[in-house]
Formats: sequence, C-alpha cells, structure tokens
Amino acid sequence: MFSEQIIKYYWEEVHEAIYAKTSRDVEIALNKKKCSLDDLMALLSPAAVAYLEQFAKRSHTLTVQRFGKTMQLFAPIYLSNECLNVCTYCGFSFGNKIPRKTLSETEMKMEFEFLKTEKFEHVLLVTGEDAIHANPAYISNSIAIARKYFADVSVEVQPLKENEYSMFKDSGCDAVLVYQETYNPETYKTYHLKGKKANYMNRLDTPDRIGKAGMNKIGLGVLLGLSDWRTDAFFLALHLAYLEKTYWQTRYSISFPRLRPAEGVESVAHPVTDKEFVQLLCALRIFDNEVEMSLSTREPEYMRNNLISMGVTSMSAGSKTNPGGYSTSPDSLEQFEISDDRTPEQILELIQQQGYEAVWKNWDKALTAH
Repeated sequence: MFSEQIIKYYWEEVHEAIYAKTSRDVEIALNKKKCSLDDLMALLSPAAVAYLEQFAKRSHTLTVQRFGKTMQLFAPIYLSNECLNVCTYCGFSFGNKIPRKTLSETEMKMEFEFLKTEKFEHVLLVTGEDAIHANPAYISNSIAIARKYFADVSVEVQPLKENEYSMFKDSGCDAVLVYQETYNPETYKTYHLKGKKANYMNRLDTPDRIGKAGMNKIGLGVLLGLSDWRTDAFFLALHLAYLEKTYWQTRYSISFPRLRPAEGVESVAHPVTDKEFVQLLCALRIFDNEVEMSLSTREPEYMRNNLISMGVTSMSAGSKTNPGGYSTSPDSLEQFEISDDRTPEQILELIQQQGYEAVWKNWDKALTAH
C-alpha cells in the first residue's frame, strides 16, 4: 500500500530539497532521457522558472511522440450534490445550507441523452460523498445505464472498498478518479473537518484498492491552492510512480484542478500563478511520458488555448458542475464556478485550428478493438 511508502518521506524535507535546487540541477534534468524523482525536484523548483520555454518545447515533443496530435474530449455529469463531509473549499460541503439533489434514473437519462446529441462518447460521473443517496448500488446502476449511451464511462466518487470497485468494473466502468487534494497530512486536517473524507490514510490508499480491483484506469490529482504546489506535485509523482510499478497493467491520468470560487469559499491559501501552472504541467510530462493529462473548464480560455500543445491529452468541454445542469435543473448549485464556458463545438474548432484531432472515444480502446 502506498501509505507504507510515503512514510519514508517527510513533507518539510522534500519542501526544502525542492527549494534548494539550482539552475545547474535544472539543466542536468532537462538533458536526461529519463528523469528521476530527484530530477523532478529540480524541474519543480523556483530555479526552473527561467526555463519555461524549454519546458514547453520538451513537453510538446514528448506528448506528440506518445499520443500524437490528438485531444480526447469528455463531459462531467454530476449525479448528486449530496455530501456528508465538511470540506472548507467545496460548494457541496455539508455545512453549506443549499438545496440538495440526486438525479433519478429518468433525470440522468435526460442528461445522457443531451450529451449524446453533443457527440460525447466519454463521460465522467461525479457525486458528493454520501453513502445514503449516492451509495455504491446507485453509482453502479448509473454506470450500467450510462454504458448504454457512451463508449467510455469514468467515475469520481467517494473512496470505496475493493469489492465495490470490482462491482463498478462489472457494470462497465472504465476508470475511477480519486484526488488526494493535498499530500500534506497536517494541512489536510485543516480543510477536511468532518465526515469520512477526514480520514487521510483511507483516502491515500484508495488507488491501491482500485488497482487491486483491476480497473482499466486510475486518475490522480491534487487541488492546487491548498498547500505548496511544488511539494504536492512531488508527492503526486511519487504516488504515480508507485502505482505504475505495482499495478503495471493499469493506465493512469493526472488532473490539475486549481481552486475555484464556490459556495462558502472566500480565499485561496496558496494561489498558483499561470506561469507556475505551466511549469507544473510540463515538469510532470517530462518526468512521465506515458501518463494521460486532463484539463478541466476550471481554467480560463486563454490558458486552455495555450496548453493544448504543452502536454494535455484530454479536455472537458461545455461542462456543468451541478446535478441536472445540462437538461433538468440548470439552476441547481454548482460544485464550483467554471471559467471556460465555451460550447463543445467551439472547443472542437479550437482544437482543429491548432492542428490537432479531437477524439470522442477512448483512443487506446479504438486501437485495440477487434
């Protein structure tokens, strides 16, 4: 389990090591064909800011070599905003006195039918963490229904048991996303006050349970803005490297959500600038050439326009972050405010203008299908 590996590292020691890296360390890392975790520290360091142009070129080259000039498109579908956790950065937090909603089968089918007309073949089903309304049986049934409409179904839900992930796989689930939010155990406590999500170690070992269940893909990420992003990125890469070695038949993706305005969220403790965001994305691509990288509509138009060629392999488009937001309940509470509200058609045009091909289905499945 990853919890047995992470205890060999101390947050403060890693933090100090990253900030001690020099320009020479960055140049050595950039000239290596395969970067070590120590090299990654250099790529994430403040000393690396002066090399962003080289980062972008290297990241672009590595991504095209592995994935070609393609961009997978997907849409999130929020099935429920019911949540029993108290998390100070989330609009769905239990302490927020807002209308709660969990989609019925009829309502979710309306959402599915709407997105089907938008050409989407890859959807991400999202719920709050509520074992009553959005329990494993509800989620499994939702997956089975979604597979009647879409070629690829992923979920982002509460941490569950291995056998429950096996049930999801049997229902047609292709991937499970679970973000640690922050790998700093002390900071984690300050943001997750009540509920099952307050259990740091349980969440930390969730990808292990997903891997043991034989899921096709596991998605990782941190919520940028909660802790020092450079140190969090190192631990994210450490987690990724462990999983790739342990569950080597599984594919992996990482996401880069920056903290956005939401109900009850007033400020960001550790803001990440646009330059730092580019550095993070490129550093992780240089470190790991195989991992898929996803970019959501949290990012503004100009950022998404420019990041297409820097390492990203999938993007959401036309996203709604509230249950029923596409068709049945457009005014229900969002989990967070989106920044890029362009339509799927506009995103498709953007991708094509940059010389990329939009992929609506999972490209690996298309290549291996008989």
